[in-house]
Amino acid sequence: MSFSRRHFIKTLSAGAGACFIAMNTAGCSSDIFPSGSGAEPLWEPETKRSKIVVISDIHLGIDDRYTETLENRPILIKFLQRLQRTTDVRELVIAGDFLDEWFLPVYYPSYTDQDQFYKDVIDNNKSVLTELKNVIDSGIKVVYVPGNHDLTLEEEILQKAIPGLVQARDGRGLGAYYTGDRNEIVIEHGHRYDVFSAPDTLTNAELCGNDETIMPAGYFYARYAATWVLEGRPKVIKTLPVVTNVPDSSDTDQYGAFLYYSVLKDISTRITPFEGLSQKIFDMRISGFNDSYTYLDFYPAQEADGTITAPVLFRHIQRTWAERQVLNNVKVPNSFSESVLGAVKYESFFTRAKANYLENPAENVDIVVFGHTHVPSYRNIGGGKCYLNSGTWIDHNVDHPETPRSFVVITTGETNSSAVYSYGKDGSVVDITAKVSGSDS
Repeated sequence: MSFSRRHFIKTLSAGAGACFIAMNTAGCSSDIFPSGSGAEPLWEPETKRSKIVVISDIHLGIDDRYTETLENRPILIKFLQRLQRTTDVRELVIAGDFLDEWFLPVYYPSYTDQDQFYKDVIDNNKSVLTELKNVIDSGIKVVYVPGNHDLTLEEEILQKAIPGLVQARDGRGLGAYYTGDRNEIVIEHGHRYDVFSAPDTLTNAELCGNDETIMPAGYFYARYAATWVLEGRPKVIKTLPVVTNVPDSSDTDQYGAFLYYSVLKDISTRITPFEGLSQKIFDMRISGFNDSYTYLDFYPAQEADGTITAPVLFRHIQRTWAERQVLNNVKVPNSFSESVLGAVKYESFFTRAKANYLENPAENVDIVVFGHTHVPSYRNIGGGKCYLNSGTWIDHNVDHPETPRSFVVITTGETNSSAVYSYGKDGSVVDITAKVSGSDS
């Protein structure tokens, strides 16, 4: 079914004059909603509740010293207050990375009770959760889909904190939410396609003697990176293992391991906290781990026989990727090499959305929305089908600083319209669809 190119245009008064808004499938407008008080709707509502709003990557932390969303938290609250008055909104979908267990320095005290950790995150952000309850009370359905930074958040913990919340889960730390008048929309975080972020109960199972080790490699690198950021991004010279023999690409196992090494080499030469490479800085007593680890324990190196692998954690990670995708309910799997290279290219998630949904004959989906990348996106592939990314609400989005506090709005019906917006500090709502649109390839 094709998207309609019809526009709905509402005149809104604001201050000295009137502004016009246009939500359209091509995303060609750059119109601005006027700012207003907390009691003012985000836009002039239509009579029917037909709009689905998607936000993601809010990253609320356990401590205001260790959170990526502090300056934007009161702005988010104001947004939620205005959303309650926007009476044509049917659903608010939080597409993952709502609460954050990953943005912690390595010197954060070790803990064993992850449920209590999330309860403490909730306590530190009560004002946001209170406003989400108010959104539900206003008649808007609120849906949560897990992300990687909150993949260990148990359903009952969040449900108790936000009664009436709907949770879309299809596996441990995963979920996909189908919605719309024709079930033509699917919303998920997108981390199941990312080798660094997808749940991993396989690679460290033998080492730890259990299948509870769900934390993927990205968790460790996120902790390391958070430490570096909180230390002021120091430039520390570090001597990392060097792989000297490059495998032939026909050796898919070792070539994949080499690509994994290459990506981590690039990351590790840029992110250089004060902590030493051989210090046991990761004191892991959660998710099936019960030991302390160094950075070099999971950094790939070349062994005596020439094999490329990390020495302790995530050994031969390339060999578990196919089975991980099965366990993580990936509809159309890809190779380890593709996933490694794609993890650092935000456009690869558009490719995965096409393969798994938009171009998958087993799916009847017109619109796919991911989060995860922190890069708001709009890609129209024709035939009434498109991919959108909801971006992030963190304070300092270095990946896409010109489009802060972004969100997606979809109008569902016989035909759909969809667009990406940015919420200003002054309360303005700017259509950024044209700015974040790109090639459909």
